[in-house]
Amino acid sequence: MAGITSSANESLNHTNEEGMKSFNDFNNAQVRQLPEHLKKYIVDQEYDHYTFADHALWRYVMRQNYSYLREAAYYPYIPGLKKAGLTIEKIPSLQEINDALTSIGWGAVTVDGFIPPAAFMEYQAWRVLVIAADIRTLEHIEYTPAPDIIHESAGHAPIISDVHYNRFLSHLGAVGTKAMFSKQDHELYEAIRRLSIIKETPGASQKEIQQAEEHLRYRQANMGEPSEMALLSRLQWWTVEYGLIGPIESPKIYGAGLLSSIGESVSCMRPEVKKIPYTIDAVHYAYDITKPQPQLFVTPTFENLLNVLQEFESTMAFKKGGIDGVKKAVASEQICTVVLPTGLQISGTFNAFRSDPKFGLSWITSLGPIALCRNDKVIENSGPENLTNGCAVIIGKLANTRKEIDELSPAALRELGIKANEFCDLQFENGIKVSGKISALNFYNDKLEHLQFDEAVVLTREGRMLHETEDGVLNLLVGSGVPSVFCGSADKQLFDDGLHLSGQKTRRIEYAEQDKAYHLIFKCIRENREGRPDPNKLDQLLNSLEENHPDDWLATLEIAELTEPLASASSMYNRARKSLEAKKISHPQFSKLISDGLSMIDRKMKFE
Repeated sequence: MAGITSSANESLNHTNEEGMKSFNDFNNAQVRQLPEHLKKYIVDQEYDHYTFADHALWRYVMRQNYSYLREAAYYPYIPGLKKAGLTIEKIPSLQEINDALTSIGWGAVTVDGFIPPAAFMEYQAWRVLVIAADIRTLEHIEYTPAPDIIHESAGHAPIISDVHYNRFLSHLGAVGTKAMFSKQDHELYEAIRRLSIIKETPGASQKEIQQAEEHLRYRQANMGEPSEMALLSRLQWWTVEYGLIGPIESPKIYGAGLLSSIGESVSCMRPEVKKIPYTIDAVHYAYDITKPQPQLFVTPTFENLLNVLQEFESTMAFKKGGIDGVKKAVASEQICTVVLPTGLQISGTFNAFRSDPKFGLSWITSLGPIALCRNDKVIENSGPENLTNGCAVIIGKLANTRKEIDELSPAALRELGIKANEFCDLQFENGIKVSGKISALNFYNDKLEHLQFDEAVVLTREGRMLHETEDGVLNLLVGSGVPSVFCGSADKQLFDDGLHLSGQKTRRIEYAEQDKAYHLIFKCIRENREGRPDPNKLDQLLNSLEENHPDDWLATLEIAELTEPLASASSMYNRARKSLEAKKISHPQFSKLISDGLSMIDRKMKFE
């Protein structure tokens, strides 16, 4: 494979001498430190599976991008590509990208198409770029709804070297790891993934595409109140994917969705696409991945992106906690973490809470296994295998002391009759009464955090039963408030994070013999470009295209490019050109692509 050999086809998971699988980190520190729960999304790039037609597609897109984006992109295009380990001539290997990104403290891994937004955000927090291993098909050369290696590497990677931008990107990821997401968010993700896979599958029927589009529209229309993750995804979309920077009248492109779309990178600058100053109001604008965007947001600087993000961050449950945070946790139906003032982190599925106008939040309950953590690590003997029946959290002061229960010393509690292995009645100012036998009390820095009752009865002021003896053991956590609530487990190793590997896998294309013959033509063209062009060989290739591949335009364009400067091949160039001009009429869907390609030949564009 002339000029396209690479070490990227090495497996991410190697078998060592002991027969155990080891993780290939590509000698990149950021990839090396990825936690185990994120590694499940990583797939091998399988570099050898890219065809010569794939490399030609990459080359065409990158040449067109250079032609336009060297003026329209925010960063110097070719230097940006080099800093990311990319070239115009061939699809990059994962090793090449990692070698380049190492110098700026980032890394890269390949995944299978869309991964859940929360997982995508967490990779960013670890300063690792997620790259879809596949490349778009020729049918979607201008734009694809599916993530692909053009979008991820040529769109995202070149601008990461900007310090202010990569600082924003990693902070966005860190915030995203705390964002509340809902069951509807995951259903929408699956609908988007399904549509993107079907649209990139050659031969997919119109009926199949239509059904996937209808399913996506249904999910979009039935999301309910947007979750924190949904709102944060909007901020990501209007910045990282479709952002513009600079003066509102003449902005530059920095969003990867625009940088990787040779169609929309041009059309987005037209007057009919409204340009709006980027503020926190961008969270009110939903987006549709299947259509060009009707408006775009312009930030004056990358520092403004961070300012807006921090403004949104201040509204999130992990910053505010309290009733609103607990409401979001209950509504999410996901594993969430409630944090108490002592730093105790309670991870589980929270299902109910109580509050009143006078005393505020007073009671929270969970179902199923819980874990008690501190500093994001499980406390010994307090994991989900030990605490299998949920818990309750009570917030407030004891009525007879007018003090928060977690403010009382062990000695003060003993004076009140609150002792292990004894019955007691705990009456709280908020009206909740807990009666039962305490089996254990757990303290942290002399502050009470956890009481366990073998049997207990819990009643509200109105006599409503919150827990009864038949419910079994009561794990009662106590605190003066809830300063923080966030989605997911504090210790990521304890629970299934809910971000399952999708059952919908990207479909591997099975090539017919005619397709393989077509790919071989691109191989021969590349050998001629990288060596000395052979007019006789190129003439044979052009004959083969005309006889066997009537829908081709890209290989014919490459032959035209090679023969245009050769005086001895002028007749062949004219023949190729005439064929392309005729194809613009017979295949109008290729007209702009052919015209843009011929324009680059006419202008004798230099790629430096």
